[in-house]
Amino acid sequence: MKKEPSNGSMLADPTLLDKIDKLFACNVGEYIALPQLVVVGDQSSGKSSVLEGLTRLPFPRDSGLCTRFATQIIFRRSRDMSTRQITASIIPASDSDAERATRLKAWRCESIGGLEPDIFSDIMEEVYEMMGVSTTENTSLPTFSKDVFRLEICGPEEDHLSVIDVPGIFKNTTPGITSKADIHVVRDMVETYMRNPRSIMLTVVPANVDIATQEIVEMAREYDPNGERTIGVLTKPDLVDKGAEDRVLDLVAGNKLFIQHGWILVRNLNQQELRDGDTDRDQAEKAFGRTMPWNAIASDKFGIKSLKTRLQEAVTENARRAFPSVRSEISKRLKDSKNALKALGGDRETKEQKASFLLDIIARFQDITAQALSTNYGANDIFDTNIDLRLATVIVTRDTAFANELCKWGHEYEFKGEDDPTHNSSTENAITKPTAEQQTVQTRKIDSMTELDGIVTEQTNEALPSNNDINKWLSKLYRTSRGFEIGTFNGSLLATSMKKQSVKWVNFANGYISDVITIVHRFIVTTLKIAAVDQRVFENMLSIMMDALVDKYHRAMEQVQFLLHVERNGTPKTLNHYFNENLQKCREKRLKSILGDKVFHASGDVPVIRLDDVMAQDHRSNVEYTVQDIHDILQSYYKVARKRFVDNICIQAADYYLVTGPETPMKLFSPSFVNRLSEAELDEIAGEDASVQRRRSNLRKEIRELEEGRKNLF
Repeated sequence: MKKEPSNGSMLADPTLLDKIDKLFACNVGEYIALPQLVVVGDQSSGKSSVLEGLTRLPFPRDSGLCTRFATQIIFRRSRDMSTRQITASIIPASDSDAERATRLKAWRCESIGGLEPDIFSDIMEEVYEMMGVSTTENTSLPTFSKDVFRLEICGPEEDHLSVIDVPGIFKNTTPGITSKADIHVVRDMVETYMRNPRSIMLTVVPANVDIATQEIVEMAREYDPNGERTIGVLTKPDLVDKGAEDRVLDLVAGNKLFIQHGWILVRNLNQQELRDGDTDRDQAEKAFGRTMPWNAIASDKFGIKSLKTRLQEAVTENARRAFPSVRSEISKRLKDSKNALKALGGDRETKEQKASFLLDIIARFQDITAQALSTNYGANDIFDTNIDLRLATVIVTRDTAFANELCKWGHEYEFKGEDDPTHNSSTENAITKPTAEQQTVQTRKIDSMTELDGIVTEQTNEALPSNNDINKWLSKLYRTSRGFEIGTFNGSLLATSMKKQSVKWVNFANGYISDVITIVHRFIVTTLKIAAVDQRVFENMLSIMMDALVDKYHRAMEQVQFLLHVERNGTPKTLNHYFNENLQKCREKRLKSILGDKVFHASGDVPVIRLDDVMAQDHRSNVEYTVQDIHDILQSYYKVARKRFVDNICIQAADYYLVTGPETPMKLFSPSFVNRLSEAELDEIAGEDASVQRRRSNLRKEIRELEEGRKNLF
């Protein structure tokens, strides 16, 4: 004789389960996987009878009213109540609009005691109407709904348990009622619940079929391959063919299709007993369990009471295990949602709101710009993830490269006796000398941007300075341009030779300023995208500002052309005392090279040279003497002019017009820009499109529901 299973009500944690149910009621399950018990099976599996046995509610079978949407059934024990109370409500689908969600949440139906079949059918008809689901054939309304019907059953004798029933899967359509599309709708709905890693799946299968091949069993294996969260329920044992009982007994005993929570056999009322209406379900089940061969099944694996105990056990264990991580996930999701809403900025409906939104973007843009120019990179993590935003550092690096390149490669001819700066190991940022195969130097170091085409110059390759005898070139230049001067040369000769010697400055300077423009523009684009967040707003702001930006870039380019003209076409002139010092050093160096072998040492190891040797050392012709003088003056002036030119290009053209001056491109993004915008321009730039409005509405709904859910946790 079977031993009756002990009462499992004490296994349940009412406080914990109540919190989980409240999370479902707040729609938190849409954002966080919540622990739950979901009843799955096909339309002929006996799901409705199992639920009726668990709930003691007369689920209508003929109309199939309980199979068109998910139903959450919540049992709660309350010793303060004298009789059972049933409350029905609707949890709107997550994609419901605000008006529909409010209307569905407001619907409520309460009943004291049990629900008669006709009353329950009336309630379900009303639920259908509220959800907008069809109740008749050949209607335009959908057959299934993603809303959840919620039944809360409280009473002094109820056990603590929550169950979610989902529509039964099916393969064949019913003309006028279901379609092939409905087959996929129901399957997707069922899989959504089964896919949840915190779902316990109550899998209902008729015992009189080949269980191993049932579709719902295959689905359970797919989502729970180890059988850790599946409870098997076998129905209709009274319909099992004679001789096939051993197959069912093996399954219940755990010898086949093993699952952690095992299989339980239940015997519901058959069609004749339902029609008679006077058969006690539990008594009929007990009587059946005493018959052969079913009396061999252990008591904890047979009957609706054993099933309820097993469910309480599994659900409570699952909830306790998952609850700490659920709480953590809700807090994290809430934080992420708030950050996402904050990133969208304030509402953008009125003119004032749109202006305020743009002003916030401008403020963020200017904050990043100020940090980038002051090298305060630790103030913002974006400088770690995007090195190009380290504007001051990138500009200074390019400045140094420009100065070094012009020093090493900017002249047409090598000067006589010029030291090679690439061999000076103490020079910071020394330039790597090109290899023998590398006979040219690129004037641009930064890849250009498509939107700057036609504004900046293209990449050019400059040949290395010529090693041909510079004196031959100067001699030819002197012979073809001298006048009536005696013992000297025409002043215009210095200007002519300087223009030729600095011919490469043009491409080096244009390449440098083009790189700085590209660096600045890339910084503006990246920073504006970060500040704006909204891709549409970013594109609109950049588009409306592009003409003004281009004008700024042209002004920098024009300043370079001006400085090139002054240095290469103007009259050579300098007040820098280093010109005379350089010239004196050149002449001293030349004299030392001539008299070096005439030097001897007197007493005290003092170097001495005879006056006669000094007087007799220079036997050059007037032309040679003049050419050497031109060389030394050109070399001395070129050094001074080059350093001046580099400083002027970096300070006046780049820094003043593009980086730190009073009217740089970055300063176009200012409050005055926003204040000048018309209402139409404000709407064009900052007006929210439909997708952003939906995103904002959805985030607010999510935050509201998550906050309500978190409140219920404590």
